[in-house]
Amino acid sequence: MDVVILIGRILLSMIFIGSGSAGHLMSSDETAAYAESRGVPNAKLLTQLSGIGMLAAGIGVAFGIWADLAVLGIVGYSLIAAFMVHHFWTDDDPMVQQAEMSGFMKNLAIAGGGLILFGFLQLNDGVGLTFTDNLFNF
Repeated sequence: MDVVILIGRILLSMIFIGSGSAGHLMSSDETAAYAESRGVPNAKLLTQLSGIGMLAAGIGVAFGIWADLAVLGIVGYSLIAAFMVHHFWTDDDPMVQQAEMSGFMKNLAIAGGGLILFGFLQLNDGVGLTFTDNLFNF
């Protein structure tokens, strides 16, 4: 079962490793322009900072390096991005509204999955192959 959970952690983290590196860091101008169009202040700086955070959190979850802290980063980022970027209820264009609603719901689902993983990490209930122990112990 450890291998199954490890695969799940890797799959969860892939969007953060990929988007953090390719989208937020290597294509930061384009990503910042999108963020700015959605009303994000200081879009370029926040795009780059969030890219570093996404990359670090994704690696932490995938490899089990302080995975509890890393998954809380994923939860926090996902919730902030859902409300700061994907506020579909403010859009007039139905196509834009649909695309942003998908992003909003995706981020809520990722946050929910992250909270479940955090709970399992705190229970030390077989979270599959990690490099470090939890940073937090509730």
